[in-house]
Amino acid sequence: MSTAELHTLTGAYALHALPEDERLAFERHLGACEACAQEVRELTATAARLGLAVTAAAPPALRDRVLRDITTVRQEPPPHGRGSRSGASPGRTGRWSRYALAACLAAAAALGGVAVWQNQVAQDAQQETARAQQHNEEVAKVLTAPDATTRAADLGSGARGTVVVSQSVDRAVFLTSDLAPPPGGKVYQLWFDDGGTMRSAGLMNPSAKDDAVLLDGPVGRASGMGITVEPAGGSEQPTSAPVALVAFQDA
Repeated sequence: MSTAELHTLTGAYALHALPEDERLAFERHLGACEACAQEVRELTATAARLGLAVTAAAPPALRDRVLRDITTVRQEPPPHGRGSRSGASPGRTGRWSRYALAACLAAAAALGGVAVWQNQVAQDAQQETARAQQHNEEVAKVLTAPDATTRAADLGSGARGTVVVSQSVDRAVFLTSDLAPPPGGKVYQLWFDDGGTMRSAGLMNPSAKDDAVLLDGPVGRASGMGITVEPAGGSEQPTSAPVALVAFQDA
């Protein structure tokens, strides 16, 4: 996408309405564009105010009134005369109603297990969506922080990395572009550099060449970050030479 096109995505990003590829492209742009970062902050705040403005609690007596009316208001009877089906006698209609009820009960019993499974799938999907939205919000909070600083790194073979750090949020985000997959059985691991001691900051998705990773844990007093290739599952300390080391501040 061109830079001009990326400038137009602030509203959709603030509302979490971008597809994955456009979101990642915009987040890479956002880390280096203060104008877009400011606009995202303003749009996010506006969206939150609008959401609160349309929120209305149900009257406290509504539940009691509905439950009371259920016991006093009769259900409308089936139509007769001109509105009824010709040739259908009351007895026959009653028998068909009983058959229909029995069929519905049988279907409900047979599909009960399917309904439970579908409900579990729906709940899992909702939880996954909630986790993804929370991750996106935390990434956006770092990228749009007024004190966010950006440092770039060459990851080799044309790949680029960018780390965005916010001391006020106390978090960092690592953005990658065109990153080659790690060797089989390996994974990229991120590290905070705490005065020469490397502190694990999480693992990267081995199948994502373009990604926005929220580093695990606070920035604290870390002076920089590194990325290494580690066995699947990660290591307690780096076991290989760093692919890249990035200082958070100029020397």
